[in-house]
Amino acid sequence: MAIATLWLGALGLFTSTGALLDIFTRRLPNILCGVMLLAGFGLAFASGGWTALGLHAAHSVLALVVGYLLFLAGVFGGGDGKFYAAAASFFPLSGMLMLFVAITAAGLLLYIFWSLLTRIMPSRIGKGGDFGKLPYGVAIGGGALAYAGFLFL
Repeated sequence: MAIATLWLGALGLFTSTGALLDIFTRRLPNILCGVMLLAGFGLAFASGGWTALGLHAAHSVLALVVGYLLFLAGVFGGGDGKFYAAAASFFPLSGMLMLFVAITAAGLLLYIFWSLLTRIMPSRIGKGGDFGKLPYGVAIGGGALAYAGFLFL
């Protein structure tokens, strides 16, 4: 039970930090993604040894590939792909599809909210520059936390 609490707390801390940084700076720093990745791997190893570490690492690698493809397609920023891979480190490979679905659903909700916000406050949220872009780190963090909450229900 202690590992589960630590796992959920660490995931919440990292995803919240990433979401806030993405909102206010439109950056997801490499150091955040790297430390988050190592924390996910460390907790995986602590809870299930080498096998769990391997399954979590496989999920992270595949998430990085998906994130890179989304970056090439212009859907993600580079930081979003790394942040997605780091969030994936908290879940085994068997959770890959559900994490992706949760992040996509959170992204849809974020897009709807963002569209409404840009209509209500067009002068505050400009169309140009980084601050005119959707802070998808919010959806990645929200989707990861929603999926984690689903696992604990």
